[in-house]
Formats: sequence, structure tokens, C-alpha cells
Amino acid sequence: MRTGLLTTVCLSAVAAGCAGPAGSARPDAVPNKVNAAPAVAQALPGLARTEEEGRTEAVARQEAAALASAETARRWGLERPPLKTPPRPATRSVLTQSQGVKLKDGRPPVVYRVPTDAKVVFLTVDDGDEKDPEFSRMAAELGIPLSTYVSDYLARSNYGYFRDLHDQGVEINNHTINHRNLKVLDYDTQHDEICRQQDQLEKEIGVRPRLFRPPYGEYNDDTLRAAASCGVEAVPLWNEEAFPDHMEWRYGDQKLHPGDIILTHFRGTGIWKASMPELLRKVVNDVTAQGFSFGRLDDYL
Repeated sequence: MRTGLLTTVCLSAVAAGCAGPAGSARPDAVPNKVNAAPAVAQALPGLARTEEEGRTEAVARQEAAALASAETARRWGLERPPLKTPPRPATRSVLTQSQGVKLKDGRPPVVYRVPTDAKVVFLTVDDGDEKDPEFSRMAAELGIPLSTYVSDYLARSNYGYFRDLHDQGVEINNHTINHRNLKVLDYDTQHDEICRQQDQLEKEIGVRPRLFRPPYGEYNDDTLRAAASCGVEAVPLWNEEAFPDHMEWRYGDQKLHPGDIILTHFRGTGIWKASMPELLRKVVNDVTAQGFSFGRLDDYL
């Protein structure tokens, strides 16, 4: 009797569509994977097209940039475009005593080669006699980073040229007032040569230099002590010296190495019988041929 009544009640509930509590999900009302799949499937072709269009645009931009770089290199007479400058490092290099770095407490480090594994070298330009606007334009158009070291007696006739270089991202660093051999001078004279040029460049360029290079690469402990006293943080020297027709090498293998510093000068046809753009063309061709790119030394030291 009791069983028959229960059966009758359940059958009635099913017939009335009330087999479960109000609001419970029925199999045909589940809004998950099965029912959502058609909508996702319809959207996927559009998403795929968008991603493909993005990839196509990126490739087109890369190809356009490569063509522009090749055209700029051709216009300046290069054999091929220079390799792309690596991104600026997040922090400057940690310097330790090595063949390329000399350290002493209380003195700025003397650096011949920046410690790095990257195939990057650094072009540095000294003195300031020749102020060729074509040289600065060529470096800017090719994206060649420079680090400069100027002497006041050569630069003072046109500090505007070096201000323009600074505006295009080139640091203007210290190379003394009169370009004398510091090693044969007493401490006070060295201090005047170095620190007065620190003041002069801060006045003319608007930034106090962090880097200093002694003329001829000649220095002693008094040089470093004087440089430290007026804010110099590092003393970069060099491994190679570039001329319009050749490169002079410090080491016998006559090859570039990661972190090498290349020296050249602001000189023109009166001394070299060649222009500064011709010099830069030679340096860029040589560096590129050895598979190196140019970095900005001030970003590393």
C-alpha cells in the first residue's frame, strides 16, 4: 500500500516536470563546454586571422626597417649595414681586477676592455679639433653610438658642435684643458688640468663628466687621485686605434674582442688626408666584418 502510493507520487512529479528541486540544473540546460563550443568555434577563425595579420604586419615592419638600414648604409658607402646595437644594460659592468681593468682603492678604475661576453665594442673619439657636421650626421643616421673626450683648448672655438652631439645622445667627457702629458706634471698642475675641464664641460654642455681619459694614455697615481677628487668615476683607455686607412692593435692577434675600446680622433683632411666620414666608414666596415656591433661606453662604465 505504502509502495504503491510512493510510486504514484513520483510518477505524478515526473509528469509535472518537477523531478528535482526548483532551480536545479537539467542536463539540457548545462551552459558549459558542449553548449559553448559552437560560439567559440565561430570566434576562432576571427582570432586566428587577427593573430596572422599581426604577424604579417610585424614581418612587414622588420623588412621595411632592413631595407631602410640597407639604403642608409649604401648612401654612406658602407659595405653592409652595421649590426644592431644591443639594448642598454640594466646596470653598469661590475669591474674586477683583470688584464683589461686596473683597480686601486680610492681611485677610479682604469679600463682597457669592458668585461662582457657580448660581441660589442666601443668607439671613442678624442681631442676636438675637427668639428665635421657630416661626421655627426653619419653617426646619427647609422645609429653608431659614440663616447667623446675633448680638450678645452681645441673645443672652445665651437662648443656648440659638442652640445649638438650631446643632444643626439653622445656624452662629452674630459680630456683635460690643454692636452698635456700629465705623467710629468706635479699633482697641483694635474688637478688644475683635469678639474678645471670638469667645470668647463659642466658649464658648456650642462652635464658634469663621469669619464676621463688622460692625453696620450699617460697617467700616474697623482692623475687618478686628482680625477677622483673632482668626480671622475672611470678612466677608459683603449685596445685599438682607428685611422682612415688602417687599425693599430694593442695585441698581436689583430682581432677585436668583446668589450674592446677603440680610440680615434676628431681630425680631418689637414692631418689625415681623409675626412671623418671616411674614417667612420672604415671603422664600421672593419667592426661589422668581424661580426661585432657598437655599444655606448658610457652605458657600461
